[in-house]
Amino acid sequence: MDIVIRRGRATAAEVLADLPDPPSYSSVRSMLRLLEEKGYLRHEWDGPRHTYHPKDDPDHLRQSAMRHLLHTFFSNSMESAVAAMLGASDQPPSEEALKRLSRLIANARRKRGRS
Repeated sequence: MDIVIRRGRATAAEVLADLPDPPSYSSVRSMLRLLEEKGYLRHEWDGPRHTYHPKDDPDHLRQSAMRHLLHTFFSNSMESAVAAMLGASDQPPSEEALKRLSRLIANARRKRGRS
């Protein structure tokens, strides 16, 4: 899914070429069909092959994936998820990244105060 989102559109062969440890071509096609059945992708004919496109806005898909990740792995604890993300990198976040995170937290506080 991330390959199709990053490219904007992709054939099964393009997805296969972008995978670091690719499965078989038929496995990639099966996964793309499954993602289409679940409503994440749509396809169009491009000559003899299907070209897959995200069915929804990539930002909406990212939010949906993050909600699923938060629920599945962090019991809906945003604090646990952020702590895990901060500890997952090989190096600590830069000062600029920490400033951007501080601004995001400040914005969340302001939104919470309006509710």
